[in-house]
Amino acid sequence: MQLSGNKILITGGASGIGLGLTERFLQENNTVIICGRRAPLLEEIKQKHPSIITRVCDLSNESERVALYEWVALNHPDTNVLVNNAGIQHWMNISENDFYSKACEEIATNVVAPIHLSQLFIQLPRLSTILNVTSGLSFVPLSKVPVYSATKAFFHSFTLSLRHLLKSKNIEVIEIIPPALNTDLGGIGLHDGQPAVSDFVEAIFEQLKAGKPELTFGFSEQMARANPEALEQAFQRMNP
Repeated sequence: MQLSGNKILITGGASGIGLGLTERFLQENNTVIICGRRAPLLEEIKQKHPSIITRVCDLSNESERVALYEWVALNHPDTNVLVNNAGIQHWMNISENDFYSKACEEIATNVVAPIHLSQLFIQLPRLSTILNVTSGLSFVPLSKVPVYSATKAFFHSFTLSLRHLLKSKNIEVIEIIPPALNTDLGGIGLHDGQPAVSDFVEAIFEQLKAGKPELTFGFSEQMARANPEALEQAFQRMNP
């Protein structure tokens, strides 16, 4: 992937990893479009970075995904990079009354949305790269976030297939595999002791420059290369 001169759509680009990617891609002289559910937050980021293009969109809603694609195709047909980053995480137990409804929310945002967006955006004539943000939990689940972990395992598997399926279209598919980072994913304060997003983003940009198809950092690098015994040991440590 070339790192400058792109027009990039980043889903969930106003916070967490998405914001880190947004700001880093701006530094590399790219045009960045971000979408998210919270209009005030998008406006706040726009105030800080006036060149950013914003769009309010609830990606869990099929009609809004279609509307997002149609808006991009009409107003920004030169978009050549899609970053499937948006995701939600619920800390929950299967015995809780709202477990199923929360599970459906995670599946809609973390699985259905990026599948649908990928199918839509490959229709753009300039699309050359898709970056999918999965997780170190793709390889070893955390039982406190059982459905989130499963959605990321699904998305990892889908990304491998998508990379193969899009070879004939010359569309590059890159997987970004973060560990737990200091973001508000899952709730405020849950990840305060984790590495900074900025450190993660700098590490993966070095890997992008090197042309790697899977971008890892810390825990996710260890898990992506672990054998079954090491994965089992990690699972036991994470789920005492």
